[in-house]
Amino acid sequence: MKSEFLKNTSLISYSKKSFEKSCYTSILDVILTNSTPSTEWLNTYGLNFREIFREIIANNNLDDFLIKLFMDEEHSNKVILLNDLVFISTRILKTESRTLDSEQMFFIISSGFLWSIQEKEGDYFNWIRERLENNKGIVRRKKADYLLFLILESIVDNYEDTYQKNAELSATILEAENIKPTPEFTAKVEKRKQELFNFKKATISLKDTILKLEKIKIEEFDVKYFSELKEQTNNLISNIDFELQELESKINLIFSIQGHRLNEVMKTLTILSVIFIPLTFLAGIYGMNFANMPELNWKYGYFLILGLMLVITIISVWYFKKKKWF
Repeated sequence: MKSEFLKNTSLISYSKKSFEKSCYTSILDVILTNSTPSTEWLNTYGLNFREIFREIIANNNLDDFLIKLFMDEEHSNKVILLNDLVFISTRILKTESRTLDSEQMFFIISSGFLWSIQEKEGDYFNWIRERLENNKGIVRRKKADYLLFLILESIVDNYEDTYQKNAELSATILEAENIKPTPEFTAKVEKRKQELFNFKKATISLKDTILKLEKIKIEEFDVKYFSELKEQTNNLISNIDFELQELESKINLIFSIQGHRLNEVMKTLTILSVIFIPLTFLAGIYGMNFANMPELNWKYGYFLILGLMLVITIISVWYFKKKKWF
């Protein structure tokens, strides 16, 4: 278990003038402290190292309440202030596929270090590692608070990019001229709505984390960076709500089309029924087998009834057209 943990754990140590990327060879080498001049970013893939987490917490004299937090099986969205550090728990969408799986992420952050723990291997943070290594921008001049901001910004940007890509794809599939009251089209609309609900839930969760971080007060931890992320999440939620309203309008349009078609069918059937009711009445009268029916013995009786039926049909059709019923 320890060897697996060490294999899945890496360290980036950086300052304004230095950068070092390394892996651990022993649990005792995992040192989390604010006393070094450099900032350290420790990253671990996997949540099944609870006993090792306990050992690292004990070795570094970190707040032992962290042990309880790590031992919890179910983790909701949390931002907890402890002794000179903050524990963050959040669930992040994995956007590599349209299924939108999720993973649990933990962050333990203080002024001098950030320990990020991800449930699944792979992330969206390579651009941050490259900026640290190549000393691009201001990241090497900042502390762990700015590093956390960049990580959360990367998650938000990934949400926005994936949302825009899926929105363009859905707009092509679900454009107005393609709207059809079929089960297949309705299923596509409902699938897109479920994707948007997942996005909205994840974005709201991330926004809650950011709002809580803005209220954190620990030494050398600047919360000013997170206001920008709050605006980004607000804009993304607004875009999602707008598309949900559009999809709801399309579903209502489908119901309207179905209702209109049903009304057209019922109107046609009603008109045909009204035309044939008097004809059926006449046919019923002269279908009776009474002996004293003078028209039965009249030479032109048959033709008279047919003519009368034709006149009634013409008058009915003329009247319906005049009223613009069809």
